Amino acid sequence: MIELFFFANGVLAIIVLIGIFYLLLSEGLPTFREVSIKEFLTSTRWNPVSYSNPEYGIVSMIVSTLMVTIGALTFSVPLGIACAAYLAEVAKPKEREILKPIIEILASIPSVVIGFLGIVMVGPVIARVFNLSNGLNAINGSILLGVMALPTIISISEDAISSVPEDYKQASLALGINRWHTLINVTLPAALSGITAAVMLGMGRAIGETMAVLMATGNAPAFPKSFFGSIRTLTATIAIELGEVPYNTTHYYSLFAVGAVLFVMTFAINLISDIVLHKYGEGEN
Repeated sequence: MIELFFFANGVLAIIVLIGIFYLLLSEGLPTFREVSIKEFLTSTRWNPVSYSNPEYGIVSMIVSTLMVTIGALTFSVPLGIACAAYLAEVAKPKEREILKPIIEILASIPSVVIGFLGIVMVGPVIARVFNLSNGLNAINGSILLGVMALPTIISISEDAISSVPEDYKQASLALGINRWHTLINVTLPAALSGITAAVMLGMGRAIGETMAVLMATGNAPAFPKSFFGSIRTLTATIAIELGEVPYNTTHYYSLFAVGAVLFVMTFAINLISDIVLHKYGEGEN
């Protein structure tokens, strides 16, 4: 009975995943009765509400999404790996008991709260430092997403570092190498596959975020020219427009097509991270 229960839960998860993809695909495909796939995937102009010449290009949104995701990883990966290394190799047990729950609490903060902090705190600082009219831009979104990706990167990286066999460290120390060189040159390379999976999962967390980027990036649908300009991501576009768009119109269907593209992107990232984790597990065994 227990085996059957867990098997049923696993099958249910697969069915739900297939159902989500089927819904996005079935609702998104009618878009291409009026819009060519080439225009949808290669045009940089998104203006579906134009009466004379509606445009449905999502390239600018894909680029914007990748910009804030890469910016978030640039901020969160070095800090996350450093925190994980400290927790796994340097921190005392009491320090670890205090810091780990704090990191887990960070993961539980609602994204709308993070977005609000981006508007009232991070944005003005960015505007003042870079002499901009406002701080609602890609840099703001990158910082917020980096903060939101930190708990995932730290937790999984710490597990990977802690799983490195103690023999590796003892052998390095026996050769006269100090603990810091051992950490950098032995422990972290040995845990690289697990750390890579942590980064990929953090990337998946950042690329699918909605409220924070919706509130803090300016929501300009034009093609982004720099990190100092306002942008609009795939998730923000769906959140802004889906609630007010008329049903069974090309605009309505196109938002589901945008969701399907986002689903494929996040699925690919999570699949790659799962493959890396699987290889990491085999290596440990």
